[in-house]
Amino acid sequence: MGKRIGWIVAVVSLVIGVSAITVYNKLTSFEVEHVSGDVYVIYGLGGNVGVLSTGRGTVVVDTMTFNLQGKRIREQAQQIGGAPVTTIINTHYHIDHTHGNPAFPMGTRVVSTDRTLAYLRTRDADYWEGDASRTLPNETFEDEHVMRIGGKTIRLYHLGRGHTDGDLVVLFTDDRVLHTGDLFFNGRYPNIDLEAGGSVQEWSSTIYRILELDFDKVIPGHGPVTDRQGLISFQRFMRELADVAARAAAKGLLLDEMLATANLKEDEGYEAMSIPFVMNLDRDFVIRRAWEEATGAVKPTSLPSSR
Repeated sequence: MGKRIGWIVAVVSLVIGVSAITVYNKLTSFEVEHVSGDVYVIYGLGGNVGVLSTGRGTVVVDTMTFNLQGKRIREQAQQIGGAPVTTIINTHYHIDHTHGNPAFPMGTRVVSTDRTLAYLRTRDADYWEGDASRTLPNETFEDEHVMRIGGKTIRLYHLGRGHTDGDLVVLFTDDRVLHTGDLFFNGRYPNIDLEAGGSVQEWSSTIYRILELDFDKVIPGHGPVTDRQGLISFQRFMRELADVAARAAAKGLLLDEMLATANLKEDEGYEAMSIPFVMNLDRDFVIRRAWEEATGAVKPTSLPSSR
């Protein structure tokens, strides 16, 4: 009996060990792609990370989901940029774009919108207690912000509601590359955070304003790098989703009725994204969120000042 128990314990330990190695490898396995000029993107388990070499320090846009990933991003970005990371830009407050921040040194410049900082301090407050608070955004703005680092100009814009009501986009002006954060999911069904002011109804208008910027390549929050046409295709889907939801609300359709009758065509080829134990981002998810907004079933939570 004792030998059998020992054998079972050994097998369980082996399984746990193998699983831990698998998870570790998945978390730290990144793919790096050169986008244009001095701009690169790092793909991994979380939001896409933009990297810019400036000649006077490296800039990263977002830091993925875990501290361990943040450490690897810091190392990888330094190799890519040829200099330590001096600036982090957080496109919005979600954990898959910010929870790698604490892996960077205290004193690192961290930039976001005012609303993103407020959401980090309220909706994600538990994570940012203690030492982690040292890598909260320490430079914020409301509508537009310009940074000049080395020979590079970086323009940040908050152009309206969509994914949340605090998202920014990053324009690497010299390299003509735009990082949209989660205002653009390329070929994926998007997360729609109504509780943080997100809006299906306003999303396509926000993208119209983004399209007025001067860029060629686009790094989305999730999915592969693309161009203007890729962003326009996503805009068509969001506009279609908003129109379908508005018509359903006008007819007084219940959620189940909208799920059964929604005639969406612009999402052909879209992939679902699963976040274990959190949410499944698929067609039913975006239809439900669109219906909840259009019918007033969900309203944004009140937000205190970030100051």
